[in-house]
Amino acid sequence: MTTVSAPTPLDQHRRLVTAIPGPRSLELTARRAAVVAAGVSSTLPVYVARAGGAILQDVDGNQLVDLGSGIAVTSVGASAPEVVAAVSAQVADFTHTCFMVSPYEEYVQLCEVLARLTPGTHEKRSVLVNSGAEAVENAVKIARRATGRDAIVVLDHAYHGRTNLTMAMTARAMPYKTGFGPFAGEVYRVPASYPLRDGGLTGEQAAARAIDVAQRQVGADRIAAIVVEPILGEGGFVVPAAGFLPALAAWARDNGIVFVADEVQTGFARTGALFACEHEGVVPDLVALAKGIGGGLPLGAVTGRADLMDAVHAGGLGGTYGGNPVACAAALAATALYERDDLAGAARAIESRVKARLQAVAADVPAIAEVRGRGAMLAVELVRPGTLEPDKEAAATVARTCLAAGVLVLTCGTWGNVVRLLPPLVIEQELLDDALDVLEQALRALAA
Repeated sequence: MTTVSAPTPLDQHRRLVTAIPGPRSLELTARRAAVVAAGVSSTLPVYVARAGGAILQDVDGNQLVDLGSGIAVTSVGASAPEVVAAVSAQVADFTHTCFMVSPYEEYVQLCEVLARLTPGTHEKRSVLVNSGAEAVENAVKIARRATGRDAIVVLDHAYHGRTNLTMAMTARAMPYKTGFGPFAGEVYRVPASYPLRDGGLTGEQAAARAIDVAQRQVGADRIAAIVVEPILGEGGFVVPAAGFLPALAAWARDNGIVFVADEVQTGFARTGALFACEHEGVVPDLVALAKGIGGGLPLGAVTGRADLMDAVHAGGLGGTYGGNPVACAAALAATALYERDDLAGAARAIESRVKARLQAVAADVPAIAEVRGRGAMLAVELVRPGTLEPDKEAAATVARTCLAAGVLVLTCGTWGNVVRLLPPLVIEQELLDDALDVLEQALRALAA
């Protein structure tokens, strides 16, 4: 049997050897145009050959600092050795059997881990799926089956996925919904807490506003679930005002409504707690999980109250690839790293370092309306100076400027005017500081 030696780890330094994009990436772009659907877009105009830690190495040999983590997926770092070893061992045993046909221990092990790690000490059950959208959709299925109700309440600015149901639950039309309707019914939207744009509403007041809309337009007795991102993700990394989430959770509990936390992006230490709900002591009935759970492999889950999860009839949950054994092995390795290396603590350290830098910049750059976020889920909202008018082009300019210098940052927000940072939780301090130097220069250029 041939033994494959482990590649030399990538050094954790930013390095440009060609323009961005380089000649090999340009060649691949031309090949892509002939075979890849035009509807699939990419942030980077370069093609990755290797990745490790917080570095992306492209096919031309450039090394870019990754402040996106594959959209919060590679939180333990790209190609974490423990994940690679676990995946390699599992692949050597078997790659797939389908848990619904011939089950295996790795699925059970991961569900045991999720029962222990997710908020609350109550008895829990889990179902493993392939993605965040699938997790959210299954949470809705479970809530409807358990309550016998149909209506689902979601927040303005929310993003929940790209399936037909989760598109209906997602707020932003372009590029996620435009031209893809009609969408699944019985989905109702209520106002979120957006402190920068709420005119001073407290969390409790913002929750009362949302509850009033839900009760008037739907009726509490018709609502199966309220599905909430504890921090709005694609909507702009908006942290709700204190008290908003607990008030919604209490209202749901009092009215027999299933409170679903969509922790797909916020989960697994990303916000400085293992799960974002924990910042305010909220214990969801169901938690939708994905992204950081799998250390880079596709995996999602719904974990929640045993009585709700077990309300679904046998065969009502599952899927061919749900809880694939290779993805489970990766997730078991990744979840062990979150605990062993206190990556929630690492996220808090990143927050402290990044916010201090960016708040100092904000004092000098009128286009910065707010620096916000928790842990290693941080953002800068950009507006036209002296107003709250969103400036999408400013955000795009900052992202382009950073990329040209070898730093990947992402944009988001309902109006596309937010620069978001999702560095791997294992990013080295020196590399983070180097990337922040580039970002700071790009932001300060807005005031030039």
